Amino acid sequence: MFLVAVFVVGLVAQFVKPVGDALADKVYLGGALLTVVGYVLYAEVQRLNSAHTGRAQTEEALDTVVRRLDAEVQRLGAVMRPRAGEVVTPRELEREFQQAIEAGGEVRLTAMGFTGETFATPLKNILQGLARDPLRNVNLRILVPDFTRPIEVPGQVDSEGKVSDAPEFRAHLRRQIAEYERSLKHQIGRMAVAERGTLTVDFRVLHMSPWLKLYFINNDVVYEGIYDKIDLRPDPWAAEADDADRSGPNASDGRLLDLIGYDSLLTRWSMDGGESARKVIARRRELFETLWNAARDPARAPLLPARPDTP
Repeated sequence: MFLVAVFVVGLVAQFVKPVGDALADKVYLGGALLTVVGYVLYAEVQRLNSAHTGRAQTEEALDTVVRRLDAEVQRLGAVMRPRAGEVVTPRELEREFQQAIEAGGEVRLTAMGFTGETFATPLKNILQGLARDPLRNVNLRILVPDFTRPIEVPGQVDSEGKVSDAPEFRAHLRRQIAEYERSLKHQIGRMAVAERGTLTVDFRVLHMSPWLKLYFINNDVVYEGIYDKIDLRPDPWAAEADDADRSGPNASDGRLLDLIGYDSLLTRWSMDGGESARKVIARRRELFETLWNAARDPARAPLLPARPDTP
């Protein structure tokens, strides 16, 4: 799955110039990240599959895999962080969101992330605390992975080291995204009634692994980062399913392989940062717009399944 994703992105970049130019920097490095992680994980999976060790040794080997992957992701994250940009914490991003919205007028905020949490949660609080300003116009766009389709990362790793899709976890992520979308859209009416301005909210989904974080403030500022920590933890759905047979020979040792990056550092680029910064902003904008145009409205690919899943 990792290598197929990298191959497809590279193939598209060869034939579609805007995509190729946009991918020339961050996505090629992101492809390197996915390739390295995929290679290391594949090598370890093959080794574990061929081994005939006990469960305790397998558990220890899986922990070693995760530590190695985590270290490699963080190392590549440092390489991907542009030297010319200013490295900041997510708190700085939230402060600049607030400043832009409180200034009034036309404000366009854009995000690409995992579930939209790092965008929706602070913005909900900011929007609720705004002063009256009927002329304010806030437009929000959020691009997230399409978790209605199978994906391996995030996914499940079994006791033999095999990586696979985790349908229950994907359903959980869809519910999270749907809740973030609902909470932001709920502010549309509240802002109108309180005369705090006009709000529009647009979510779209695209079948992709969540590895890159992008945030835009109008066309002037870009924040970017990656999900730089790998988390391997018990799968609560597998544990619940095996509760009646936990000690039996068919008990599952499945774990969730997740990506974490809520507090990862971000690189800030602004139009007043010189020619190189302006080029970076233009490339990131072109990249996002290309992905956005290829994405779908979740109304056509519902974030929630027809029948609610029970975690």
